[in-house]
Amino acid sequence: MDKKPRIYTMSFASVYPLYVQKVEKKGRTKEEVDEVIGWLTGYKGARLQRVLDDKVDFETFFAKAPRMNPNAGLITGVVCGVRVEAVEDSLMQKIRYLDKLVDELAKGKKMASILRKPG
Repeated sequence: MDKKPRIYTMSFASVYPLYVQKVEKKGRTKEEVDEVIGWLTGYKGARLQRVLDDKVDFETFFAKAPRMNPNAGLITGVVCGVRVEAVEDSLMQKIRYLDKLVDELAKGKKMASILRKPG
């Protein structure tokens, strides 16, 4: 059996502050990070706080997501040198989707565009 990528077993809570730092350096907010997470996974408010407090790993975070957004497939582009739409492993793809959304936030894209709202 192949060894799981380390990110799968890392707690979401250990990476979350890095997402927030990344966007705050660019003048965006923690609330916007939370909005992006909520859009992608359905985790909002107390539910998001609970997964942070419980230090669930990425695998569990996505496996128990209240509602993966049906428009997540519209997220395309490159993160860490990898095309997100070409990632074959479903869990890794979801992690890359989140990375891509946080990147777009940090790059100053409009929220409507990040949340793939038809313009």
